[in-house]
Amino acid sequence: MPTRLCAALFTLVIVFGWPHPARAQRRPTVVLISIDGLRPDYVLEAERRGVRAPHLRRLVADGVYAEKVRGVVPTVTYPSHTTMITGVSPAKHGIYTNNTFDPFWKNFDGWYWYAEDIRVPTLWDAASGAGLVTANVHWPVSVGAKITYNLPQIWRSGHVDDRKLLKALATPGLIDEMERDLGPYADGIGENMTGDEVRGRFAVRLLEQKRPNFMTAYFTALDHEEHDSGPFSAGSLAVLERIDAIVGTLVAAAERTDPGNAVVCVVSDHGFVKTSKLVNLFAAFRSAGLITFDEKNKPTSWQATPWAAGGSAAIVMNPSAGPEVRSKVADLLKRLAADPANGIAQVLDADALHTRGGFPDAAYLVDMQPGYFLGRETSGPLVTATATAGMHGYLPSLPEMASAFFIAGAGIGRGRSLGEIDMRDIAPTLATLLGVALPAAEGKSLPVRDR
Repeated sequence: MPTRLCAALFTLVIVFGWPHPARAQRRPTVVLISIDGLRPDYVLEAERRGVRAPHLRRLVADGVYAEKVRGVVPTVTYPSHTTMITGVSPAKHGIYTNNTFDPFWKNFDGWYWYAEDIRVPTLWDAASGAGLVTANVHWPVSVGAKITYNLPQIWRSGHVDDRKLLKALATPGLIDEMERDLGPYADGIGENMTGDEVRGRFAVRLLEQKRPNFMTAYFTALDHEEHDSGPFSAGSLAVLERIDAIVGTLVAAAERTDPGNAVVCVVSDHGFVKTSKLVNLFAAFRSAGLITFDEKNKPTSWQATPWAAGGSAAIVMNPSAGPEVRSKVADLLKRLAADPANGIAQVLDADALHTRGGFPDAAYLVDMQPGYFLGRETSGPLVTATATAGMHGYLPSLPEMASAFFIAGAGIGRGRSLGEIDMRDIAPTLATLLGVALPAAEGKSLPVRDR
């Protein structure tokens, strides 16, 4: 190569940098917002449903969205949220339902709060491993997670001491620092609209002051209201309108802190159906002699026990149970399912359940019909009326269990539907945007980028 040409090329490299076909683009700021219990038709059919949600509607118009997200088994909060940040089913990530398995009721209704129970890498782990700054407000299963600025979800009693517990488990000093300007943070057990609005203000401040590359934020009040008054009730619509306003403030904050480079993704964990009947499998198992109780109504022994998850329940066999017990359980479930008044839609055996990625140690899954859900009463009638007006936890094949996915921002397509997606696709999609890897993910990265 002539000396003069070499010199010219060298000058171009110094001025413009060496050309590379796979040159990395600037990483976006990615904000993942979860609205518990948000059915996609709240937003996609907003006019017909009478929903005023301009900020969520803007995400649909300006971005890419799913008509429905097919969820996991069971369709409840904690396993769903863990799937959305890992890309794997509950059987693989280890968060099988909301409450830990507790056949002797020793854990005081304890939940899967602790990130150490997650058996695969999360988006927080992948981002941290890539040197990115992360932040979190109230996302389930986040206690002890590898998050730079963490306000985890935790509660025990609803007593004022829960605040001390939360401070002890959050990033050291973070709550005190933020409360100086914003006032008291929300109680962990508080699932009302006031708690969501407080958490929204803290999320905005984290974006503005800490500038995370990846942030998760979770809002609970819609789910709480839907349990109380049902999906699409006047109360639920009013709550969603206020959550929509929180979404608007977070979108604006993301755009201010990283102009032209922010991506906001709104998801939900499950849908909702109306309910009117409560079914007490514990009472049936007690009557069959499969669980025994003491005078204080606490279990003292068990051969097989339900592990309730709203609209479904896993049936777990004691490891010591022999063929006689297994036959007894099978006969009991067959008899209960045969009576339409009991509201059982179907009973899945272990193979059918495990194929769906749920409860790997369970022998059966009892799936309820819409309108019925499972309680924890240990005596009295099998089926009773209930004041609880809405529930989830049913198999994800039930159309009303579909959840939401809306994404918009830098480099994202506009006004494009993905149709139906798998919940396991969400984490790989966000990992691609962040430029990090989730090699354990079972889902795929969705084509959300602008074409």
